[in-house]
Amino acid sequence: MDTLINIDNGGTLTDICVWDGSSISFTKTLTTPHDLSECLFTGIEKASEKLYGRADTTRLLHQAQHIRYSTTQGTNALVERRGPMIGVITSVDGLAEQMQRDDAQAKLFDGLIGNRVHTVDAHADTLDFDIVQLVNRLTTQGAARVVVVGGDAEVERTLRNVLLRRFPRHLLGSVPLIYSWELAGDRDDARRAWSCVINSFLHPTMERFLYGAERRLKEYKVANPLLVYRNDGASSRVAKSVALKTYSSGPRGGLEGTAALAGVYGLPHALMMDIGGTTTDVGMVRDSEVAVLDRGAIEGVDISYEMSDVRSTGVGGSSVIAVTDGTITVGPKSVGAAPGPACFGFGGKQATITDVNLLLGVLDADTYLDGTFTLDAERSRAVITETIAEPLGIGLDEALIRMEQAFFTALAQSFSSWVESDTTLLAFGGAGPMSAAGAARRAGVRQVLIPRTAAVFSAFGIAFSDVGKTYEVVIDEATADAALATHNELLARAERDMFQEGYALADCETRWQLVLESTDTGARSRVPYAPGDDVEYPGHTLTLELTTTAPLPHPELAEQESVDETPAPATGTRRVRSAADTVDEVPVHVLEDLSPGHSGDGPAIIEGPFFTARVLPGWHFRVTSAGDLLLTDVG
Repeated sequence: MDTLINIDNGGTLTDICVWDGSSISFTKTLTTPHDLSECLFTGIEKASEKLYGRADTTRLLHQAQHIRYSTTQGTNALVERRGPMIGVITSVDGLAEQMQRDDAQAKLFDGLIGNRVHTVDAHADTLDFDIVQLVNRLTTQGAARVVVVGGDAEVERTLRNVLLRRFPRHLLGSVPLIYSWELAGDRDDARRAWSCVINSFLHPTMERFLYGAERRLKEYKVANPLLVYRNDGASSRVAKSVALKTYSSGPRGGLEGTAALAGVYGLPHALMMDIGGTTTDVGMVRDSEVAVLDRGAIEGVDISYEMSDVRSTGVGGSSVIAVTDGTITVGPKSVGAAPGPACFGFGGKQATITDVNLLLGVLDADTYLDGTFTLDAERSRAVITETIAEPLGIGLDEALIRMEQAFFTALAQSFSSWVESDTTLLAFGGAGPMSAAGAARRAGVRQVLIPRTAAVFSAFGIAFSDVGKTYEVVIDEATADAALATHNELLARAERDMFQEGYALADCETRWQLVLESTDTGARSRVPYAPGDDVEYPGHTLTLELTTTAPLPHPELAEQESVDETPAPATGTRRVRSAADTVDEVPVHVLEDLSPGHSGDGPAIIEGPFFTARVLPGWHFRVTSAGDLLLTDVG
């Protein structure tokens, strides 16, 4: 049972990538927002058909060591404010003000908390009565979950004991109570509170879907657990996952895949550009290491957890292209999978770059998604004429060129500030290969790498994850004894949690680090820690960090070899519009039919598995020894 199934559930398409111990196979299916388990199992069925020649979902599930799953559902729930009302009880004076120090915090506070925050005196003789009244007031205000924030862990334990006594969990209608210090060992009250609030908001959405998926898997008598892929690059069982760590997990998969390819290609500085249906996610890899923020941010609000440094912009294959005040704009609104772009034929009435590329000739109506989906050019033509060409008083052909240029510019703006002289852009996602050269040239990037697995690259990147846990606990006193006591506490937690994951801690890889946080600047650094070490670091607050990992099989990527270039054979031509009054007869190459070393110059179209790459004039393409596509700007 070496087979690992990796799934990345996006807003428009769901990607499935299967590693069977020796090779990778993959497929895609439309996301079904009304019932996400439908696209999950449709995708697994399609993957089984690719592997075995006929659909056999049961066989694939029973051969799988694990299914690792990443989803945008938490991200989407937060964007759409689709979650429970949150109430806050705190012993910290002025916490509400601390949580609204800028516009981003104030906006999120208004959307998730509003006026549902109350302060309690944890040392009052009337604490039991006071806290009961506050919980009752919050529930009357509509709070479905209550976050409890104590100024320190001891105060919070006091509040917790009272609340458990007054609101025992076994009573029907008991409101879920979430305690900030249990979620995050962070001395910053506002950041810790925000982490708990966002986690509480995301939890019901993630819980409903993931446990629903687990129940359907049990119908197939699947013994191995569903694993949730997290934004720290590791995976864990549904029951052992924190909802907050599912946020933006898909982009982390893309970054891990980028790091793997950067290593085998020897790329010192690589940027990923993952263009999905709704967003473009950009991140950085330097010397094969993923760029990570010590304190991540969600919608501009700092949280207590580490997160990969990913910038998301509302520019994707399904982003609405419109005319605003006489100017063509791209996103952030998206038509998603339903109704989708106009050319999908599901009733879409707004223009997207997918419609543009169909009418430009970049996409072929009959080969989209490897021929599993036929596009309707007439619907695209009608929508673009009505929403773009006529409002601007221009012809359709001119509108198409302007829309494409606006899309390239919007993409370039998403990553241009990170570009260096030796940057390589890794372009993937459904729309990435089509737009990479145009965006790269505008941003000053001269080399683009399009992986053979570009259409499912984030799912591919999940294949490099292991089962793992990371713990951070504040050390109350800067003494060796206090640090040792914290060490022993973390060790016990890790042994329990990894046992529940199915692994003995002795068989796992563990790393202990002391996190030093400057009391002046807040800057964090790490030093190795061993039990009994001296921990006196004046001017710093101390946190002990334990990372434990149970390794899973990873795909083995061959080192790149030099191959002689030969002209790439074309399977035909396609008429592609390059200007309002110019249509070129462009050669079409099929990546699956090309061999390492095959090369050519733009303009050209290269059809990959579930993606179309566009090579613009002035660009040279070459198939690498691994079968990936390398574009170089020689113009």
